[in-house]
Amino acid sequence: MDEDADAYGKAIRDYHENEEGFEIVERDDGFIAPSGGPEMYFNEVDDWGEHVGSGLDHLRGRVLDVGCGAGRHALYAQREGHDVVGIDVSPGAVAVSRDRGVEAVRQCDVADVAAAFSPDAFETVLMLGNNFGLVGTSETAPEVLGGLATVTDDDARIVAESRDIYENIDDYHRAYHENNRDRGRLPGALRIRTRYKTHSTDWFDYLLVAPEEMDDVLAETVWTRTETYQGENGQYVAVLEKA
Repeated sequence: MDEDADAYGKAIRDYHENEEGFEIVERDDGFIAPSGGPEMYFNEVDDWGEHVGSGLDHLRGRVLDVGCGAGRHALYAQREGHDVVGIDVSPGAVAVSRDRGVEAVRQCDVADVAAAFSPDAFETVLMLGNNFGLVGTSETAPEVLGGLATVTDDDARIVAESRDIYENIDDYHRAYHENNRDRGRLPGALRIRTRYKTHSTDWFDYLLVAPEEMDDVLAETVWTRTETYQGENGQYVAVLEKA
């Protein structure tokens, strides 16, 4: 990824260095809105919500933090005594995570983990900050989740966060969901990019699912949802284990 395409990484670099920055999310129907801002990627465990805290109670063994961003979850797991590897497609995020103290971090797409790591290398996978969405679409999810199954042991778990889009819905989102249904897609299948100043990422797929929809996505994989912890505004953390 070149620097101009790393809007996300540039925003968190600027926040890390100067405590300033912003992030704009653009959807493929023209909807534009600010994200929670890069400061969100630096907050501490007390700000993550009880649902995330409950999910983190399932940490064990060697941890893979998917979409590690500025390293907040990887750093937490390190402080808890775990051997952690963080991955992110953003070179800026990788640099910030490393600078903040994540001991092992590399630029890697979650879709490529099977080629990047040895089988059975991890016992826990973190996909927090709604990063279950990095499975992409319901069509690409089985392959992505299959890769995560390959690099984890038989007793592994994924601690995954997503958002139930059917809570607190407005007309802009409702129309987008209906258009997705008309195209045979899950309502929360997003096609988005992020922007910061003159930088913009490439368009990418990002999936938000209600718990029951997550079960449908998992149906073609070895993973099953065993625990669910509800947060506010539709947020929830699911613990996934191998069937």
